[in-house]
Amino acid sequence: MKKIIVIMLALFFVQANTLMAQKPGVVVSKKEGWHKIGEVSASFKMENESIVVLGADVFKSIKIKVTDAPLNLLILQVYYETGEVEDIPVKSELKAGSETREIAIKQKDIKKVSFTYKTLPNTDKDKAQVELYGLK
Repeated sequence: MKKIIVIMLALFFVQANTLMAQKPGVVVSKKEGWHKIGEVSASFKMENESIVVLGADVFKSIKIKVTDAPLNLLILQVYYETGEVEDIPVKSELKAGSETREIAIKQKDIKKVSFTYKTLPNTDKDKAQVELYGLK
């Protein structure tokens, strides 16, 4: 019985940690142009992050901007309200302050964007801030 309780507690803490890493981005504006959807701090321990999109989640294109430290962005996964998932290979080494190209997406209603990356070594051990933008 104790083993079951310990396992259940361990699963709870793993799930809670995963949910806390996924910060929702709330978009309230319906104006045309680029809008910051959300941001996360790239961890040296994890290599996957997600941003859940809430509110006015209708976009034509997306892009990722990296600040504070370099990051090797491998792939984006765009989850749509319909349940479809689009895998977009990026394979781009981004320096601090740079961004990806404009990335056209299949559908307009985004539910979540996940990205897989590798942190790049830097002398200050800085973590990259990863910002997600959407074009209306």
